[in-house]
Amino acid sequence: MKKLTIATSLLLLCLILSSCTDNPDYVFSTSSDSSAWTSSPSQDTTATPAAPTIHPVRNVPWDYRVVESEVGDLVGSDMTIIPDNTLLPNDNNYATGDKVWILQYMDAQLTTDDDRRSQIKLSSWDTLKSFKDEKSALEDLANLKESIQTEVDLIGVYKTENAGKTREFAVITLPSGNVIKQPISDEKYASLKSKSKVKINLEQVHLYNDYDQVYSKFRGWAQ
Repeated sequence: MKKLTIATSLLLLCLILSSCTDNPDYVFSTSSDSSAWTSSPSQDTTATPAAPTIHPVRNVPWDYRVVESEVGDLVGSDMTIIPDNTLLPNDNNYATGDKVWILQYMDAQLTTDDDRRSQIKLSSWDTLKSFKDEKSALEDLANLKESIQTEVDLIGVYKTENAGKTREFAVITLPSGNVIKQPISDEKYASLKSKSKVKINLEQVHLYNDYDQVYSKFRGWAQ
C-alpha cells in the first residue's frame, strides 16, 4: 500500500511538471530561491534601423555666356531667337534677321555630404536677355562673373600609387565650406606639403537677380 502511494505521488508530480512546461512564458528554475517558477515575458529583439542622413539641396549660380544669334519670328511684342526659337521681349525693336547677342545662364543643384564633398547637377542653358552689340553683352557678363585671388585652408597633400604610377593631390577648403581635391605636379606637392594655407584663383559667379548671392569656383593656384 505504501509503495502504491509513493508511485501515485510520483505520477502526480510528473503530470504537474508536464502541464507547467507546456506554457512558454514560464521557465523552471533549480535555484534555492523561494520563487522556483519565474515569469519570462517575450521580447522583440528586432533592431530599429538608423534614420538616414538628409542632406539639403541648394541652387547656386553656376555659369554665364554670351552667344551671337539671330532674330527669327516676331510674335506680338516678343521675338524668337534662332535656332532654338527662344521667346524674348523685343525691347529694342529688332526685325527678323537682325543679329543679336544673348546672355545665357546656367545654375546647379548642389548637395553636400557628411565629408563636405559636393554632388552637382547642372541645368540646361537658359536665355536671359538680348543686346544689340557684343561689347554691351560682355560688359554685363563681366559684372556677373569676376576673378579674384584669396587664401584658403590647405587640408593636406597625398600620393597614390597604381601599377607603378604615382599621382599627387592637394585637398583644400573653398570659401563656401566645400572641400575639393586637385591633381598636382611633383614640384607642387613638394612646395605644398609643409603648408596649412595656400593662395588660389577663384571665379565668383553672381545670381543675376540677386547680386549678393554668389558661388565661388576654383580656377587654379595663385602661387
